[in-house]
Amino acid sequence: MQPSTPPITDTGVAAAFAAFPEPVRDALLRLRALIFDTAAASPGVGRVTETLKWGQPAYLTAETKSGTTIRLGQPKAGGYAVFTHCQTRVMPEFAALFPGDFTFDGTRAVLFPDDVAFDEDKLRLLIRSALTYHLPPPK
Repeated sequence: MQPSTPPITDTGVAAAFAAFPEPVRDALLRLRALIFDTAAASPGVGRVTETLKWGQPAYLTAETKSGTTIRLGQPKAGGYAVFTHCQTRVMPEFAALFPGDFTFDGTRAVLFPDDVAFDEDKLRLLIRSALTYHLPPPK
């Protein structure tokens, strides 16, 4: 894990990660590390709060309110996913950048099969976009 990745202290979040099957859990923990790493490198984001939303690990910028919630989970069809709020521009803008590179679930998620690793550099853009969604664009 990245040095900026804190331990999981919320027992509900820990239980949610423990409930995922092994390949999914490993991928989601890598995504969790990427969220904290991206937040630490993104001005204006501040501390990220980790909690459960809809039974899934969720990441909020409660301190600064700079972003929209990111959730990690396992879709009903299997695999794993990164979710953002469906009424934001986060997912549509990401899909426009990488139209053939990912499988999308409408405006709410990027879906991955169990055995497919994610592209860290590309997903960092999605995560940064969600974490800074409410900030003014840089000048």
